[in-house]
Amino acid sequence: MSTEPAPDPELAEALASVRLVDHHVHSCLAQPVDLPAFGDLLTESDRPAAVGTSPFDSQVAFAVRRHCAPLLGLAPHAPIEDYVAARAALPTDEVDRRLLGAAGVDRWLIDTGFRGDALVDLDAFGARVPGASVEEIVRLETVLESVAREGGADDLEDRFLAALTTTTAGASGLKSVIAYRHGFEFDPSRPEPAEVRAASSRWLAELDRDDAAPRVDDPVLLRMLLWHGIDTGLPLQLHAGFGDPDLDLRRCDPLLLADWLRLVEPSGSDVLLLHCYPFHRQAGFLAQAFPHVYFDVGLAVNYTGAASTAVLAEALELAPFGKLLYSSDAWGPSELHLLGAVLWRRGMAEVLGRWVRAGEWSVADAVRVAQLVGRDNAERVYGGRHG
Repeated sequence: MSTEPAPDPELAEALASVRLVDHHVHSCLAQPVDLPAFGDLLTESDRPAAVGTSPFDSQVAFAVRRHCAPLLGLAPHAPIEDYVAARAALPTDEVDRRLLGAAGVDRWLIDTGFRGDALVDLDAFGARVPGASVEEIVRLETVLESVAREGGADDLEDRFLAALTTTTAGASGLKSVIAYRHGFEFDPSRPEPAEVRAASSRWLAELDRDDAAPRVDDPVLLRMLLWHGIDTGLPLQLHAGFGDPDLDLRRCDPLLLADWLRLVEPSGSDVLLLHCYPFHRQAGFLAQAFPHVYFDVGLAVNYTGAASTAVLAEALELAPFGKLLYSSDAWGPSELHLLGAVLWRRGMAEVLGRWVRAGEWSVADAVRVAQLVGRDNAERVYGGRHG
């Protein structure tokens, strides 16, 4: 029976030792979870599982049992009930220290804009990863929503700009979820002040009729946020592709951004397309076509688990190797923070090792590309680490 050849020792050692920059990630859980809650956290869906099915019959759950169980004192592939019981027997911060510490990440760039009340804050996260840099990615929509009810429509844009200046003082980048709120089929031009005031008036009038937390989805206001984000000069991350049922995947193809990317190019600001699956080949084209466009396949690597090698290989088809970044997009369970790193290292070893064995690549080139994707590209885009 044939077996997969062992990876080149030099390449395997290089991938094991590279200290990653996770350029897009969220914080970890503030409270323990039971078995049903843990299952809910291993899917992007916000719906209950269909009768007769289980969220644990999935690539990501199998990867948890394979790669995370040994760190909690269990054998690989331990039953999920045993795994969650072992998890619950430890303090939550101890689980996090074990799993986060094993990821080999030197720098965590954390999006703080989504359900922060369920997660530990940046200081607490930093205490779980001693020696690593923990930095903030500011979500544009969250900034606008935070000042929505503080005044009227005429000065909403000014209130946003003042809040943006304050919140980005120590931040490493920005993020927008326009893909969720509207999709990428939008007028690419910068909105005129009159357009913004009219949209602000409509939105604030809706808020006056509803006591729910503000949620901006007006395309004019979302465009305003994008353009002001570009004006800061900070790297701007855009969710693209796969996510939860709140988005319309048909409208999340990054190719729809091409006209906007052309307008943005003279600004000198970098745009980073996050996750991208199943549009990662389209993102690779955009990264080749535009010098200011970068991308990752972070979320897809976790959720495709043992099949993630194919996604990584496809991401490396067309894109320049200096334009692909590592991310986990982990949110909540620290298992996802670890799996992003474990599956990326394993997948890159398989893909690059295959090309080395075929004589298409040298070992030295494979090692260099692994370092670029895992660390150096992010260091170049986001600059030196903050204190």
